[in-house]
Amino acid sequence: MEGEKVGEVILTMKDIDKSFPGVHALKKVSLEVRRGEVHALMGENGAGKSTLMKILTGIYSKDSGRIMYEGREVAFTNPREAQDAGIAIVHQELNMMQQLTVAQNIFIGREFMKGKIIDDGKMNEEAGKLFEKLNIEIDPSQVMGDLTVGKQQMCEIAKAISRDVKVLVFDEPTAALTDSEINELFKIIRDLRAKNIGIIYISHRMDEIKIITDRVTVMRDGEYVGTLISKDCTKDDIINMMVGRTIYEDPKTASNVPEDAPVVLKVEHLQAGKMVQDISFELKKGEILGFSGLMGAGRTETARVIFGADKKESGDIYVNGKKVEIHSPQDAVKAGIGYLSEDRKRYGVVLDKTIAENTTMASLEKFVKGIFINRKSEETTAQDYVDRLNTKTPTVNTPTLSLSGGNQQKVVIAKWLVRDCDILIFDEPTRGIDVGAKSEIYHLMSELAASGKSIIMISSELPEILRMSDRVMVMCEGRKTAEIPIEEASQEAIMQAATVGM
Repeated sequence: MEGEKVGEVILTMKDIDKSFPGVHALKKVSLEVRRGEVHALMGENGAGKSTLMKILTGIYSKDSGRIMYEGREVAFTNPREAQDAGIAIVHQELNMMQQLTVAQNIFIGREFMKGKIIDDGKMNEEAGKLFEKLNIEIDPSQVMGDLTVGKQQMCEIAKAISRDVKVLVFDEPTAALTDSEINELFKIIRDLRAKNIGIIYISHRMDEIKIITDRVTVMRDGEYVGTLISKDCTKDDIINMMVGRTIYEDPKTASNVPEDAPVVLKVEHLQAGKMVQDISFELKKGEILGFSGLMGAGRTETARVIFGADKKESGDIYVNGKKVEIHSPQDAVKAGIGYLSEDRKRYGVVLDKTIAENTTMASLEKFVKGIFINRKSEETTAQDYVDRLNTKTPTVNTPTLSLSGGNQQKVVIAKWLVRDCDILIFDEPTRGIDVGAKSEIYHLMSELAASGKSIIMISSELPEILRMSDRVMVMCEGRKTAEIPIEEASQEAIMQAATVGM
């Protein structure tokens, strides 16, 4: 890239407008990206960030506005055109073929050939060179499905680099990564920045903005709000621009649960492989019990065993004082336990079904008359929960796929509320969700607890644990290492328990 100045504008999106049936998604939005900068794009779910990026990369066409790239006006009609021009996106939901090798994924659709046969040796060699350039240690001949999410993401980056990328979009890149993987990713991003690549970085994690970005553009309700210099702005500045209101994240100072509240769930000596070792705890009526710990501590595994999604080896589970045998999720649901998975797109909702269909999915027997589903009743119930949870959607017959992450999460919550589960397990309830939607989910969880529902909340975010929990249980490497009343809980106390013996 000789002769190019770091800092000169490579991409300008000006007055971009886009409407879908019932939704004015973008209203004259502008964005400017320079060579060699990491430019954060922030906003609540539904603010229009993904729509703007889909227009940039040719997935959607714009209704009006201009895109200037490398000094000329462009309008890509498909992602391939954008990639060929040097604009690529690393999606939050990774788009890799799990059964193919790393190298086959990187060069899919443009394989190296030896006559009429695919030259795997050459592809492995070229992929190896890309990884060397990125200082990544991955075997190009390894099957993609055997890699961690973090390593799969590195492969997506290598795939983008292989096309001589000039503008690279990262969509929530750290949502599923461990701390060490995040550090590796940041090293790669800094390296790409040093190579004069313009980077658009979409994230909800405020702490990352200061660490890795140069400027921040904020969107709200499909409109451009403003652009800030990262080092000169505060977290509150960004939040106020994103939501147009102040969001308070003060920790809870006392439990809301009466001392004599009955125990609704009791788990004794639960055992399931090395990730669930001799786990015992109680959950009271109206309580939010925070499950804290580092990635891989065994929190999700414990929840999955309680819900019957994974098999237990030994141990007992009691609901309202009565011993229950849970061998499947159906058994758990019958016992009044609902589970909101951290992977809502895989386990929480069926994306191509409507909001109404997803809302009633766990309670279908309530809506069946003879052999037919009473669609009117289903739609009325779904509308009640759309109103109650403030879910942003044109209608309840909208496919769930078209909703933002925060609104999809509300559909999952509605599903278990319709089922009337008294015990709810929220696994990373605000992962990949912006601050405004987070605040709504927090408010909703507090309301549920106040109405007598009992919640286990698994969260990797310590401020979230401290804000929401009445009591905190900490796990490390498959074991329970502490149980802390919220009055005594602090980030330091939790982190000490989360790293015992590590």
